[in-house]
Amino acid sequence: MQRSTNSHLNSFRRISVITVIAVYLLILIGGIVRSTGSGMGCPDWPKCFGSFVPPTSVDQLPPDYQEIYLNKRIAKNERFVATLEKLGFTGKANEIANDKSILVEEEFNPVKTWIEYLNRLAGVVIGLLIVLTVWKSFPLGKYDRLIPILSVFNLVLVIFIGWIGSIVVSTNLLHWMITFHMLLALLLVSLLIYVYHRSGRLIQSKGVKMDIPRRIELVLAVGTFLMLVQIVLGTQVREQIDIISSALGNMLRDEWIGRIGLTFLIHRSFSLVLVGIHVLYFFWAFKYTLRRSHVNLWSQILMILILFEIATGVAMAYFGIPAFLQPIHLLFGTLIIGVQVLLLLEIRENIQFRLNTN
Repeated sequence: MQRSTNSHLNSFRRISVITVIAVYLLILIGGIVRSTGSGMGCPDWPKCFGSFVPPTSVDQLPPDYQEIYLNKRIAKNERFVATLEKLGFTGKANEIANDKSILVEEEFNPVKTWIEYLNRLAGVVIGLLIVLTVWKSFPLGKYDRLIPILSVFNLVLVIFIGWIGSIVVSTNLLHWMITFHMLLALLLVSLLIYVYHRSGRLIQSKGVKMDIPRRIELVLAVGTFLMLVQIVLGTQVREQIDIISSALGNMLRDEWIGRIGLTFLIHRSFSLVLVGIHVLYFFWAFKYTLRRSHVNLWSQILMILILFEIATGVAMAYFGIPAFLQPIHLLFGTLIIGVQVLLLLEIRENIQFRLNTN
């Protein structure tokens, strides 16, 4: 590979890493937005109160601003409902059309407005970084055409995620839309990691390959799927907490967990299953991989993240769900998915190398 190509490759991989880190920072900021109840700090999208720089005082808004932005959201929701009906999602369309909570318009709060505005600025930065990865990917196309193709797909995905974010706002933070938005973010992270890993194949020296049994890949794949399920269960717990906190006027935090019921019990019990599966994975990974190999090191990081995830979950359950722990708990969960994806790719590469050389 020529020196210029090595330069393009290294540049692409650096930008890819920065983009992945930025996406995780955006997930953390999104968690802060939700834990502070700032999701409707800007009632419109992509602007905030009709401006690219939001107001700092209610005096800067017209007296009937709530009615103005409510009507705009209603009009957007009607278009979205029509789109869902055309796509065959009649049930979801009816759910949105008949949801009276969507008609509730929050009063202006400068702190919540600026928290949500910073969240949107972070999203813009992600978009620019994705555009940069697309540009950096084109010189690599002559060696691997899938790299620029997937990079362009990631750009399309980011645009789609942005549009879904606008629907989340217009539907007044409809719960299942928030979950869908989160799953799309995890898909974006996974694809970014895959493209980064795939670009690594263009590097001539990739180190020593190991004879890793297939059962390690299988148990990790099961663990990854169950972690996704756990994240969805966690979003359902969060939805119940939102309802309970609203009913109690954001007071009596110590009672929130007790009022959730079965959803929380399933989420908590499911964590024990995840620990068991990952302990088994870690035992096999430690047994069959070389010390200081990528698989071994990332496996250690995975177990540390799982321990921190459990610790923050326990802390929230026993200390009245502190607001500052909620985004941290979410961040650890999404980081686990990213590390699992990276490990699956590394293990698959080692297995494929072994099959090709036998």
